[in-house]
This record gives sequence, structure tokens and C-alpha cells, in this order.
Amino acid sequence: MKAFVHKGTQILSMEMNKPSVSVGQLLIKMHSVGLNRRDLMIPARRGEQPEPVILGSDGVGIVEEIGSAVRKFKKGDRVIVNPGMGWEMNTSAAPETLEIVGYPSHGTFAEYYLVDQRWVEPMPSYLAWDEASVLALAALTAYRALFTKGKLAPNQTVFIPGIGSGVATFLLQFAKAAGANVIASSRSAEKRARAEQLGADLVIDTNQDWKGCIANRQIDLVIDSIGYATFHRSLEVLKPGGTLVTFGATTEDNVTFNVRNFFYAQQQIIGSTLGSREELREMLTFIEQHSIRPVVDSVYAFESFGQAFEHLKHGKQFGNISVKIIKE
Repeated sequence: MKAFVHKGTQILSMEMNKPSVSVGQLLIKMHSVGLNRRDLMIPARRGEQPEPVILGSDGVGIVEEIGSAVRKFKKGDRVIVNPGMGWEMNTSAAPETLEIVGYPSHGTFAEYYLVDQRWVEPMPSYLAWDEASVLALAALTAYRALFTKGKLAPNQTVFIPGIGSGVATFLLQFAKAAGANVIASSRSAEKRARAEQLGADLVIDTNQDWKGCIANRQIDLVIDSIGYATFHRSLEVLKPGGTLVTFGATTEDNVTFNVRNFFYAQQQIIGSTLGSREELREMLTFIEQHSIRPVVDSVYAFESFGQAFEHLKHGKQFGNISVKIIKE
């Protein structure tokens, strides 16, 4: 089978053996997969390695073979991959058993994906293949950060610095569906316009004075994934007693802020990452109840994987990038 892998120091397409099912497993013929920034970081984490690892944490496909003891699924079912194997129930932190699909074990960027039946869910029937392919990792991350950790309530105001990523667009859609007010920021005029179209109540230029732009609005919750470049500014606009949830660091890992102002304001900083199978199922129910459709920036053919990666690297997309594995 064809697969998109990291081998040596390169990301490349190569032929791999088609996996065989065992007890409790499903062999999924992949239809479409979604790209995430995590896919860009894995080569740096692995370093130079002679053995290939198939990249990819997201994807949807059709069950082609089932192992013995599989009861929940049958051949022909459309399924979505759970990117967080080993995390079943909603706990305060991820268990040591958590393994994100795509490293260290093989991921979804291949014609076939072998997985234990516990780590797939029925694909939402109202979504197109490309929409469903980009859903799980980004939407689950957004759901946990916003609701489990951020405890967002109706009529509260949430601030999303750096609107445009897959997770950020889900944060905006989820918050509006929950009855909250949304403020977002971006350096890109095009992304600011897209965020307004998606329902943001206020979108500001990241390079402008945030306090001046936000004026008298009180921000109850900030969801920050940027890190160093925005962290201290996010705390400055957060109301006293408010909460900042962080799940990423796309600039730098280390941040600085005025700790005295922080504790006088009695604010909270909470870390979040991915989410449990329980939360994934809650999220799938939530999006169906609110008819939420993922924002797909672009769709690439399997043979154009390299172009899709370059698009992701440049960070110009609004929403998610999908790659179609099957030729139709």
C-alpha cells in the first residue's frame, strides 16, 4: 500500500505492507485524512531514523475487514479515527497510556489503517468525507479546552488570539453554538473577515492595542495556543477572576508575565491537551445537535501530499487541510 512517512530525515511517499487484522481489530480503507501542525513536528522529534513511521492523526474511511470479537462495526461501515488511543474516560489529565495516533505507532496517512475497535467511532452521517477527515483531533482539542477546562457558559465572552487554525475555527463555532460571545484576533485582514463571516462578534488586528480595541468588554475566558507572542497580552485583557486555557505554543514554549498582577487579579491558568474518548463522543453529539460543519480550507490529492504539507507550514490557511486518499 502507498503511505506518507517520515524516514531518515525526509517526509516521503513509499510502499508499505498492507496490515492484517487480528482479534478485535478493524482494517480501514482510508478515504480522506486531515493534516495537523503535529504532523510537522514529528520529524524534528524523531530525528534521523532508518525505520519509516506513517504520519497522520486524523482520518475517515470504510471498514474493509474485521477481526474476531468485533461486535460494534461491520464491513462497509463509515468510521472516524479517534486520535487519542488509551484515554477512555474524562479525567483531569491524560493518563500515561495515552498515545496519539501517528507517532510512535503508524498513523492514518496511508491507503489502509489498522486499529483496535475501541479507537474508532461512526462517522457523522451528515458530513462530507473531507469535512469528517479534519474533525477529530482539532475539534476534540477545542471541545476539551472550551468546555471541560474552560467551563464556558452562555453569555460569557471568550477571546481567541490568532484565529485561522483548525482548532481556532472550531473554538469559534463551538462557542457561538453554546451561546457565548466571541472576540478573535489575527494579523491577516482576510482571516479577520472570514472570522466575522463565521460568527465572531468582534475581530481585532493582532498588531493593534488589544485593550483599546476590546474597550469595556469583559473577557471571561481566553483560549491561547500561541504561547510567547501572545500570552502576556492575553492575561492583560482577561477580567479579574477569569481563566486562560492554553493548549499550544506555536511561537515559543517559555512565556513571561507579571505574576503580581496575575495573583492580585486572582486569574487562573489551565493547561489542556486533546481529550478522552468520552469527550470525543460528547463532541460528536454536540456538532450534530448544532449542525456544525468543519471549515475546510483546501483539499489535496494523495499524490500532492508534499504540496499540502507546504501549505500547512506557511500557516496561511483558514480552517483545516484535507487530503483525499481514494481516487473517485
